[in-house]
Amino acid sequence: MDIIMCGVGGQGTVLTSRVVGEAAIKQGYEVRTSEIIGMAQREGPVVSQVRIGTKLHGPLIPDISADYLLGFELAEAVRNLDKLNGKGRALVNTHMVVPPTVYLGISNYPEEQLIDYLKEQTSGLILINANELAAQAGSSKAVSAVMLGAFATLCPDIDETMLLKELLARLPERVQEINTRAFRLGKEFVEGETR
Repeated sequence: MDIIMCGVGGQGTVLTSRVVGEAAIKQGYEVRTSEIIGMAQREGPVVSQVRIGTKLHGPLIPDISADYLLGFELAEAVRNLDKLNGKGRALVNTHMVVPPTVYLGISNYPEEQLIDYLKEQTSGLILINANELAAQAGSSKAVSAVMLGAFATLCPDIDETMLLKELLARLPERVQEINTRAFRLGKEFVEGETR
């Protein structure tokens, strides 16, 4: 199973990839990962590649090969869509991180066109406002927990209890309850979308 996770710095993309990888290892799978972090602390692009299975040879996922794409930011999801295979599932956060050039009037952020493109190119698309669900859980910083809960519903091969346990092991105790709620909200959202 090949998973692409993409977003911008500060959204929890790397945290999510490490949680998924560790949960898979604890279930007996081999895991290979790769991360590309461009100016991540300044909302630059972040791409994590996670390969899970047996007899894996490398961490990089070829184009048109990923089974899942977790897009933490709308434009970054579009930018990495070429990695997803024809039957792959894309879980995309509709929250936008608008570049400074848009505010300066140098460029634009075509939200509607990006969403239309995702719908045209991806039969297995689920759009989710993970930031809104994280805020409902108690903190807009719990986006990675929402995305993990949503992913747990899409990918039954990785035990959801293990995913939540690995997430909470990496977080301070004071935010564990919020992140547990966020995980459940993400899971419930996708369950509602896939009924």
